[in-house]
Amino acid sequence: MEFIKNGVFIIAELSANHNGDIQVAIDTVKAAKKAGADAIKLQTYTPDTMTLNVKRDEFMLHDTIWKGQYLYDLYQTAYTPWDWHAQIFDEAKKQGLICFSSPFDKTAVDFLEQFNPPVYKIASFEITDIPLIKYVAEKGRPIIISTGIATEQDIDLALQTCKDVGNYDIALLKCTSSYPAPIEKANLIMIKDMADKYGVITGLSDHTLDIVSPILSVGMGAKIIEKHFIIDREIGGPDASFSLDFTQFKAMVDAVRSAEKAIGKIDYSLAPEKQKSRNLSRSIYIYKDVRKGEVISQNNIKILRPNFGIAPINFDRVVGKKFNSNYTKGEPLQFNMIE
Repeated sequence: MEFIKNGVFIIAELSANHNGDIQVAIDTVKAAKKAGADAIKLQTYTPDTMTLNVKRDEFMLHDTIWKGQYLYDLYQTAYTPWDWHAQIFDEAKKQGLICFSSPFDKTAVDFLEQFNPPVYKIASFEITDIPLIKYVAEKGRPIIISTGIATEQDIDLALQTCKDVGNYDIALLKCTSSYPAPIEKANLIMIKDMADKYGVITGLSDHTLDIVSPILSVGMGAKIIEKHFIIDREIGGPDASFSLDFTQFKAMVDAVRSAEKAIGKIDYSLAPEKQKSRNLSRSIYIYKDVRKGEVISQNNIKILRPNFGIAPINFDRVVGKKFNSNYTKGEPLQFNMIE
């Protein structure tokens, strides 16, 4: 995935945070750029491509923030109209943002192909839709797969499905599919484990209410961070309660960039600043005035700061030898001062 080589790839998830207003969607794209996002992500579906308009209990949501709503009604409220996509993609391009989407069925994939998206996202709840994953993988584009509801077997099968059609450009996102997600369920350690286990790029799709998890994920090796983004939570909408507003999102981006710098790289060499600091370490110094021929002992030399004399490891080596001239207290001991 060429587009994530320059550091952690930060995705602002638009989801339903347009609240049914195309201008809010466009303004959100602009705000995402100002907040420091690398990409804006859409969700491409209609209520009819997601579910049935049936008023049966199994089609009603329970134990979620959308409790009491039927699936069809929720998706009718939340979906991004397909005729908005061209304008959103165009605005993202103007802003210098990568724009892509999560397709939820094959018709959505066919529709999105006209925009030449650089990547597709498989949403957490679609990881079991193997025909959809196969269809997406056959397009030959990179694929980001969320693992929110996945078992290990689900991940294995999704990856193998992609590889079976020759698509190896895959990333996995650790995700907790609760809205909002409790931080104690984040299990960020899985980001590194999945990278080691599957040999793919890994990252985090986060639904917690703050920015702690995204920041910590960088230390776990996350190369992608996805977070729901809303201009202002006051505009409301189905996803507003667990989305970051502009100020929070920007704070997250800034903190993630600082975390990247702090992690740095493996380097045991002495950079100039390290070498300068070593001058404040210890070395052997003459502790009192001495005369030529005087025996070097613990009474006239000591290991002290700064580091301009013989290294401390040589202390026992020089004890018992003699000074070759007169020296004064405070001089750093050098080998050329010893007989």
